[in-house]
Amino acid sequence: MSGRKRNWSSIRRAAARGLVAAMAMTGTRTVTSGFAPEEPTPPEAIVEKHAPAVFERLEEHHRQAVTELLHWAYGASGGMVFGLLPEKVRRFPGAGAAYGLAIWFGFELGIGPMLGIQRAKNREVLWRLVVALDHVLYGVVVAGRLAPEPAIHTAENTVADR
Repeated sequence: MSGRKRNWSSIRRAAARGLVAAMAMTGTRTVTSGFAPEEPTPPEAIVEKHAPAVFERLEEHHRQAVTELLHWAYGASGGMVFGLLPEKVRRFPGAGAAYGLAIWFGFELGIGPMLGIQRAKNREVLWRLVVALDHVLYGVVVAGRLAPEPAIHTAENTVADR
């Protein structure tokens, strides 16, 4: 962290944007699953491999709902991490897109293998492109690039950010 105080309201907003972006990804994944229906999404693969036994006893629609809630929590956490990045990095115009792609690559090359999640070797190029665009969308939303917020300075914000 630099010598400046963290702006906690901007970190909370980034976490909220991460939650909304993960929700948007859910819709995109619904479409992309049509390109490779036999492959579980990363959240599904993680839950299938690592969820407690009680999870397996849930009805399918309940498992799907819990899986999505976990994905949304991960998305909100990712947004919060973005909010913790130095302001100079966050303000860079391509930061959000790069961040979204970094999350995808981080899963594909690090988290997934560490958790024993096998990457499919035969994914179509179109499927990979759509997933990449999905993560770019996540990053753009997390960075607040779709609807930038004007700077608002009030006494309330000053007190809340301490």
